[in-house]
Amino acid sequence: MRALVLAFLALALCAPAPAASAADPLTQTIQARYEKLQAFSAGFTQTLSHKESGSVEQRQGTLLFQKPLRIRWQTARPHEETLVVTDREIWDYLPDEDVAYRYPPSLVQDSRSIIQVITGQAALTKDFEIKNEGQDDGLVRLRLYPKDPSPQMVEAVIWVERNTGYIRRAAITDFYGNGNDVRLTSFTPDARLEAGAFSFTPPKGIEVEDRIDHKVPERELFK
Repeated sequence: MRALVLAFLALALCAPAPAASAADPLTQTIQARYEKLQAFSAGFTQTLSHKESGSVEQRQGTLLFQKPLRIRWQTARPHEETLVVTDREIWDYLPDEDVAYRYPPSLVQDSRSIIQVITGQAALTKDFEIKNEGQDDGLVRLRLYPKDPSPQMVEAVIWVERNTGYIRRAAITDFYGNGNDVRLTSFTPDARLEAGAFSFTPPKGIEVEDRIDHKVPERELFK
């Protein structure tokens, strides 16, 4: 499998890239908007699809974001999960399993992760070739091709409000054809967030697995 992945990356690097639209006014609007945006809150619906098995899972929850990269991703359905990201650590709490995992923050600092894309923190013009595909259900659809290919992201698509530059939906496809599609609902920019929104203390009696010094794939998070 490793050889297959390396072969794909070699082909991707050699393949001609689509015409870039780094100067596209909408791309500039997006980056300017998120440079100014300090925080937001939103509901989300998430669709995870597995190409080989054909399985599809739907999830719902809430997302809180605050610069520089503080995140609280709270999945309510079908199973509860709490992901809290700060500049020091990531906590992933699974109450149904009575376990909490602690990871290094570097796992979500790559532009090729769903959380960087959906929060508007991915470096669009630096890390992607961008193709404007026009209107789609009232939003503008942009297809993103990573300049540095990775198994975790072959391509991504974002749906953007033309007038505001806010990203309302993001979908990524990995090397294996699996999809991760996140739509934001009830989006509130510059929301006032509680001081404790990005803190987490493991409840007493649960198992804590500390992986702060271990490299683990980003796909374990936000999926």
